[in-house]
Amino acid sequence: MAISSVPAPRKRSFIKRILPRSLFGRLVLIILSPLILLQVISTWVFYDRHYETVTRRLAQGLSGDIAAVIQMMIRNPGSVDRLQTFRLAKRVMLLTLTFEEGARLDATTRTDSFGIFTSVLDRQLAKALRETVDRPFLIDTHSLEKQVQIDVQLADGTLRVLVPRKRLFSSTTYIFIMWMVGSSIVLFVVALLFMRNQVRSIRRLAQAADSFGKGRDVADFKPEGATEVRQVAGAFIQMHDRIKRQIRQRTEILAGVSHDLRTPLTRMKLQLAMLGRTPETENLESDVAAMERMVEGYLAFARGESVEQPEPTEVSGLLREVVVQMRRDGGIIDLHVEQAMTVPLRREPMRRCLSNLIANAQRYGKHVSVRAGPRDKVIEITIDDDGPGIPPDQRKEVFKPFFRIEGSRNPETGGVGLGLTIARDVARNHGGDIVLEDAPGGGLRARIWLPV
Repeated sequence: MAISSVPAPRKRSFIKRILPRSLFGRLVLIILSPLILLQVISTWVFYDRHYETVTRRLAQGLSGDIAAVIQMMIRNPGSVDRLQTFRLAKRVMLLTLTFEEGARLDATTRTDSFGIFTSVLDRQLAKALRETVDRPFLIDTHSLEKQVQIDVQLADGTLRVLVPRKRLFSSTTYIFIMWMVGSSIVLFVVALLFMRNQVRSIRRLAQAADSFGKGRDVADFKPEGATEVRQVAGAFIQMHDRIKRQIRQRTEILAGVSHDLRTPLTRMKLQLAMLGRTPETENLESDVAAMERMVEGYLAFARGESVEQPEPTEVSGLLREVVVQMRRDGGIIDLHVEQAMTVPLRREPMRRCLSNLIANAQRYGKHVSVRAGPRDKVIEITIDDDGPGIPPDQRKEVFKPFFRIEGSRNPETGGVGLGLTIARDVARNHGGDIVLEDAPGGGLRARIWLPV
């Protein structure tokens, strides 16, 4: 709901728009960003140092075994000797060897050029074969699931080598990744739980402050969380107790002042009644009645919220009661309530607030319209009249104590100037507010909103 008294929000920068707005979200970002950065750096260092080093040494060992087999084949060219060499390589080196006489590697598919390989395994294996075997070769690391195929061009044919992948991979790779990911998840979960517990105490403090601002009781609030949060909570409790004590003392003082002020007025009324009806006594009675109205207005303003505790109140029922009472004073009042609405209210102060606003509308207009309904997270009550309205430049001034647009101090022509002040004081003590606007059909609109 748009309220004219609320300033328009400033445009947020791009960085502020993408950053989390909650404290919990920002704490998660503070923990998560360094964690991700650490993982990236660790992974880069691992693949740049450890993984390439291990892969290079494994590739050198394999290329040395292939070179040894080739040398044994050259020294023992017979088919029987070649078969024994293959069996020895199978048993000792885990190499499956086949030889195809007269076969030649296709020049278009030969991969003995070191520069075209992209994976670490292909690059290191090609480099090791070039350094150790120094013959044309073809590497296939993708066709077979559990083996790597290497074809080496010899003078009289092609030697095919099938080597298990486990000879070219180190288990430390998977162990490192598992430890890195697993430890990160554990650390993140622990940090998440810790941060949530810390933020919970701040949320409880914010809820307590919000409830106190709406006039609700927060007696069960206790400090918890980190030392700084406990200090803020302790300061809030001291402030809460100090304000409640001041309100209680003010109420007690006003009760005594009310009694002291009403007693001489009552004696004056009795003495006037005993003097009989004369023009002089009638004027004095009028003055005494005016003094009583002024005293009641001053006390109502100073009394404020009194000591009444908020209770669930059906707003539509309260409005009907107030409207029925105000109709007895004459005037036309239309009431429309969209639906049943129950919120915690101090019933009597809110009754006084609504009565003051409707009475003000009746004083200056012939027709009064009261509307109420839910709007987003608030309840909105509008009171329209068809009177002369209030100039826009004076709509803030009329909420000041004792301010009256009509310049005289005669209570008969406009009260004592406390009706709107009391109404706004009650609304704000419930966590809401009152603003004055132009009524749609002319006149003045008083808009009240109360948080649900």
